[in-house]
Amino acid sequence: MKLLDSDLWEEILDSLRKNRTRTFLTAFGIFWGVFMLILLMGGGKGLETMLGENFAGSAANSGFMISNTTSEPYKGFRSGREWDLVLEDVARISNCVPEIDIVTPTIHKWGLKALANDKSCEISLIGHYADYCKVDNPKIKQGRALTDADGLQHRKVCVIGKRVAQELFPDTENPCGQFLRIDSINYCVIGVSGKSSSGISIVGNPQTTVYLPYETMRQMYNRGNEVDILALVAKDEYPMSEVQYKVEALLKRAHMIHPKDTQALIKVNTEAIFNMIDSLFTGVSILVWMIGLGTLIAGAIGVSNIMVVTVKERTTEIGIRRAIGATPKDILTMVMSESIVLTLIAGMSGISLAVMILQVMENATHDEFPTSQFQISFGIAIGASLLLTILGVLAGLAPAIRAMRIKPVDAMREE
Repeated sequence: MKLLDSDLWEEILDSLRKNRTRTFLTAFGIFWGVFMLILLMGGGKGLETMLGENFAGSAANSGFMISNTTSEPYKGFRSGREWDLVLEDVARISNCVPEIDIVTPTIHKWGLKALANDKSCEISLIGHYADYCKVDNPKIKQGRALTDADGLQHRKVCVIGKRVAQELFPDTENPCGQFLRIDSINYCVIGVSGKSSSGISIVGNPQTTVYLPYETMRQMYNRGNEVDILALVAKDEYPMSEVQYKVEALLKRAHMIHPKDTQALIKVNTEAIFNMIDSLFTGVSILVWMIGLGTLIAGAIGVSNIMVVTVKERTTEIGIRRAIGATPKDILTMVMSESIVLTLIAGMSGISLAVMILQVMENATHDEFPTSQFQISFGIAIGASLLLTILGVLAGLAPAIRAMRIKPVDAMREE
């Protein structure tokens, strides 16, 4: 009996058709296991690429410093003292901490309202230098980003978030060149940020943020030398988690703060955030494989049990086959082929449905996340097919061995 024998396949399909309910319930275990495994793997991959796109504008080795009230008395100063970071701190860090590649200040105002064309929008305001874009890329969608020349010449220009553009200029395809008013001051829009609200954002929703040149905002709001947040990027060979402590010690010395005061300086480390996200997706991948493989193995055990029942029901038939010349190899091929076919049909159906759903999910998120990828790779599909074949072989192995051991005389006596 050969695998390419049409009689064999007709016999297999006829056997499966005779017990439709049992065949369906048995195949469903394999179908559901493969379906969930592929769907979870594709969904996890899609979520990872979406988060990667959101975080793509943020430097992976960056950190932020924010002043806070002190919690320890030090050198005549009482605890609970309020203090501020200043522009001089930028030079201090640049000169004294060689591991730092970029240090740039930002100032902020929240709860403001922007007006344009008789429309208004709640916004937050950020003033920054051009090099801040290396820390947190605004992902300019239209126009250009702010430059150092904008600040040096105190230009009243701005970059606006996507939602600000939609609410203030709904009928304008490209708002660059239009004007908006904040606190009775008119600013010319030179760019629109495409940054999403779901990425790393220290100062608020980038979609409702208006970005100004640092010197312009400093002058408009009379901020002097005060700095709200210092943004840092460490050189590639130095982890921010280590460099940040050197910066902290330097700032504490400069501002007369107790070295052990853990409250006076708020530190945000994006390196730790990225590491946490990587660990999260590693854990999710392991969980997906555990769930998928566990379900597949349970389905394979179900197939094996059904094949045992099938062999028992066909004992007389097998005995007759042996009596008229069928070899043990022919019986082995017959039983295992039925097991493999059942497993492959159920598994391929699960893969196909999962791939269709993943494609729908990818199409649905394409506008917001153009680079999102939910589809599994060709290698994973081939691997899943091989896994199904192996499970089919293992599921049919024990029943096939039992069938091979049936003696024609004993089989003929079975009712």
